[in-house]
Amino acid sequence: MPGARDSTHPKRQLWNGQRKHRDAKTQKAQGGSRGTNFIMRAVVQRVSRASVVVAGSVTGEVGTGLLVLLGVGADDQPSDAHYLADKIVGLRIFEDEERKMNHSVKDAAGAVLAVSQFTLYADVRRGKRPSFDAAARPERARELYEHFVNRIRSSGVRCETGIFQATMQVELVNSGPVTILIDSKKQF
Repeated sequence: MPGARDSTHPKRQLWNGQRKHRDAKTQKAQGGSRGTNFIMRAVVQRVSRASVVVAGSVTGEVGTGLLVLLGVGADDQPSDAHYLADKIVGLRIFEDEERKMNHSVKDAAGAVLAVSQFTLYADVRRGKRPSFDAAARPERARELYEHFVNRIRSSGVRCETGIFQATMQVELVNSGPVTILIDSKKQF
């Protein structure tokens, strides 16, 4: 006799169909059939100063400008790096004479400190140990990180960096504070 837990029961079939529809919508919104966000991500912080130190030596340092923590996803392309670089260089998050956010980093004669950070892809939905399966492999991440940095530099903005895959100490003074999340698929 079919019961409520039997998959052939009409109510159970309806519920399963609704769940499949909901899961498909979620996957589509997240950018793929794997149910994971495979998008380039950036945490952008307006700073009065920021630096990155590797093995006791400063490898990148800026005064007024932006600290960008950049996460590269497994399916990211150069177009994602270009989109984010252009968006970040053009962000009007520096104050004008009337104290309104009206100037870009370029307008403010600032610089960018770009730090690669695969941990932006931490997935903690299961358990307590993060999974980084959605992050790009290091070779691919380095290539797209370098595309991002070169795109910023080609816009006329000075761009300092950390050292890819190194253990880094990042220090900053967040001005405002202003912190903005941006992704290449416009989900944030």
